[in-house]
Amino acid sequence: MTMTAEVDEIFADARQLHQSALERLQAGDIRDAAEKAWCATLRSSSALILALEGELPERTPDISFALKRLGSNNPRVDRLGIVGRYFHVQGALHGTCFYHGKCDAEQDGQLIRAVSRYIQDVEELAR
Repeated sequence: MTMTAEVDEIFADARQLHQSALERLQAGDIRDAAEKAWCATLRSSSALILALEGELPERTPDISFALKRLGSNNPRVDRLGIVGRYFHVQGALHGTCFYHGKCDAEQDGQLIRAVSRYIQDVEELAR
């Protein structure tokens, strides 16, 4: 598999995870929707890193570290606020809502839906 094909496959997975998150949100399961949206954010971030750096990070801390590096070294990543958006989703959806069960239907629902824009932005950066 070429790197481009692998990047495309990871982005497709991220979009599918986000679609699942929207379905769970519609069904009223915000906690599961939050985790699926976080996973979509994580996968799309991995694809961005693979596309720009040529290596697929293996673990979440590796993704976080690589995104911070990209944010410091790539004006396009910085301009779109990718790093801040990534950590906001991680904290709000993965940490507070999923792990701690402290979900706000309105705010977390908006953030779950906003993940689609994050995926679009990082996919454009990867091209």
